[in-house]
Amino acid sequence: MEFYILTSKNIRGFNLKYLIILLVIISTFITGCSNLKGNEEQNIIVQKRIADVNNYEDFKVITINEKVQKVRAILDNINWEHAKVDMVAPADYRFIFQFKNPEINGKAVLYELWNIPDKDKIELAISAESKFVQLDKNSSAKLYKILIGGKLDDQK
Repeated sequence: MEFYILTSKNIRGFNLKYLIILLVIISTFITGCSNLKGNEEQNIIVQKRIADVNNYEDFKVITINEKVQKVRAILDNINWEHAKVDMVAPADYRFIFQFKNPEINGKAVLYELWNIPDKDKIELAISAESKFVQLDKNSSAKLYKILIGGKLDDQK
């Protein structure tokens, strides 16, 4: 017959093992929950300016996840300048991302878009965050095609 003698070393080892397992489970749960918003599908609501005034009407809703992700990727790779913008005219278009699941609340960021005079580039601003950028020709063309439709060159 064998006896197992409990010592302080055995007890600490036993507790430590379960503590580590518990921490791994909690960490996994927290990580999974924190990514819910990032993985949730979104729409992009695009509005077009009416005439020369600061009034906008709904222009387009982008629901295809692949297109939404392409726009998100372009915006995520932008090196924004921190500057308060005061443009001569209101933005030509503006857009926001909106979760498809109405139960998810997120901070809505309003992106403003201008066609600049030579029409081969666009400018974006996030006024609430004092951010501004002029995109290169390639990114401008991709973003314009998805958000507005057609080619940026056709606007000349």
